[in-house]
Amino acid sequence: MSLRKGNLNVYNTLSGKKEIFEPLNEGLVGLYVCGPTVYSNVHLGNCRSFISFDVVARYLRFIDYKVRYVRNITDVGHLVDDADQGEDKISKKARLEQLEPMEIVQEYTVDFHKVLEQFNNIPPNIEPTATGHIIEQIELVLKIIDKGFAYEANGSVYFDVEKYNETHPYGELSGRKIEDLISNTRTLDGQTEKRAPLDFALWKNASDEHLMKWPSPWGLGFPGWHVECSAMSSKYLGEQFDIHGGGMDLKFPHHECEIAQGTSASGLSPVKYWLHGNMLTLDGKKMSKSTGNSILPEELFSGDNTFMEKAFDPMVVRFFMMQAHYRSTLDFTSEALVAAEKGYNKLMEAVSLLEKLEASAESSLDVNELINSFYAAMDDDFNAPILVANLFEAVKFINSVNDKKATISKMDLASLTEAMLGFVQGVLGIKNADSGADNKLAPVMDLVLDLRQEARANKDWGTSDKIRDGLAAAGIVVKDEKDGSSWK
Repeated sequence: MSLRKGNLNVYNTLSGKKEIFEPLNEGLVGLYVCGPTVYSNVHLGNCRSFISFDVVARYLRFIDYKVRYVRNITDVGHLVDDADQGEDKISKKARLEQLEPMEIVQEYTVDFHKVLEQFNNIPPNIEPTATGHIIEQIELVLKIIDKGFAYEANGSVYFDVEKYNETHPYGELSGRKIEDLISNTRTLDGQTEKRAPLDFALWKNASDEHLMKWPSPWGLGFPGWHVECSAMSSKYLGEQFDIHGGGMDLKFPHHECEIAQGTSASGLSPVKYWLHGNMLTLDGKKMSKSTGNSILPEELFSGDNTFMEKAFDPMVVRFFMMQAHYRSTLDFTSEALVAAEKGYNKLMEAVSLLEKLEASAESSLDVNELINSFYAAMDDDFNAPILVANLFEAVKFINSVNDKKATISKMDLASLTEAMLGFVQGVLGIKNADSGADNKLAPVMDLVLDLRQEARANKDWGTSDKIRDGLAAAGIVVKDEKDGSSWK
């Protein structure tokens, strides 16, 4: 199959429009995605974002780019309410659980990796932690101070937003105007050491009771949340890199602050293309732990929840997430997941049928045009739902060939098989659900189907039907064909 570059268009939040993707260095792509703050179980909204950017990385590699994918772990500095004042989210959890902060970090980092593995996400090339890069963060803060865009106050260091805005437009990513931001802020108690309310913390002075703190030129303290990503992305991808991804909720202030930090330190806008994923809703309402309108991935997989009528395999959930563009809202409902499960099964059946199709002298459909539609969908800002729709056009054709209602040549069959496997498994990351369980069940099912075949040969239709119906009740479908029986 011919892999190609140059046709990919991405929606750049910074410009507010689709742009032709042209990496800074030919053939190479630097991709940074904001990772989780590991103080609780990863929720579905986070998972959707990480799955979306897993597909982005997969497709870039599929069209033959060499990708360095960096996704961080935030294990310090992310304060409650995403503010500059208050308690560290991880420290608060540690205090409530009477554990060391790093015990909390370890527990929820392991959970995060486990869930994404179940979703068949490919791990990033580099997964740096904030606590592992304190030196780099201090160096970055010193550089920003040296450039005149930050100041020290009582052991803390703040970014001077108004000073930065004199030469660079603060708010350009989120479309905010600094005049509006200033008028909407007011000095809060405990923030009087800032020169202006919009200024944000690069380094915070730590009180005696603060659990996580490090020595710095300004005394014992800890890094600000925003500076962590700037330090880690620049360390591994350079002062300028190609793609920065994350959820729309991070656009302001987190990503806005990253742009200000990177630009003030190096004089270069740090990211060429900003990509933002949209949120999930549950039964039409915003997901929220406080209101109880929330569900964890494990609760979805096990069926142990009050929202869904049954359990759903991680691959079905991943396939469902492909039903909406990453920039669109996606609503989780039981009915939608049941429908997605049926679609997923049809797709998997068609992929497995490819091995059994008989080739003819010529094809009754333009297979190259069909394959090109797969590329066209993903070249249009990674449009997974259009790709899925086009894959189902292929499913119709595959089923028609299997039913002898259409034909396919040997060359086209090889091309279609390669493309279907490439886009389904390689790009979308969709594989057979619970294949490990199927492998263990296979010898048992071989025996059961042999016994049923004996019953059919002896015209013992009662036993034959009893076996078939009993398997169906257990979720195993038996299909009788002229050359034997199969199951799924």
